[in-house]
Amino acid sequence: MKMNYFQSLTVIAFLLFFTNIVSAQYGNGGYGNGYGNGYGGNGRMNNTMDQTRTPQKPKEIPVGKVMERLKPELTLDELQVIAISNILTESVKSQGMLIKAEVSQEEKIKNITVLSETTDRKIMELLNKDQKGKYIVLQEEAKNPKKSKSKKKSN
Repeated sequence: MKMNYFQSLTVIAFLLFFTNIVSAQYGNGGYGNGYGNGYGGNGRMNNTMDQTRTPQKPKEIPVGKVMERLKPELTLDELQVIAISNILTESVKSQGMLIKAEVSQEEKIKNITVLSETTDRKIMELLNKDQKGKYIVLQEEAKNPKKSKSKKKSN
């Protein structure tokens, strides 16, 4: 009986001792900074670790605004909307990579022009004859916004 009592007492003391040490390591006692942040006195480490673990949101892509304009202008069906949205999303991502590329400014302009032409060609493949004509007009208006505004004002 005395041996069981001694073993129980030893186990309880052992658990209490190590529980206190573990608790102190996580800012709950002894070496903590009073905030209980789990990293003792180094609260800054906790903040930077949380920031690196949380995935950053992708930047807002203006494809939605473009589609809001194109859909009624070209009378697109839902399949065309989805396909063109995917093409534009891919184009915007590619354009971002081209802008970040470490090449000369002239090379960037050339690559973006090629990307724009490729995007337009892919979109044109999805449109019927009437839609193609309207799309060309919209593209011209986008390239020359001053002329399209003066036409609208005269109408």
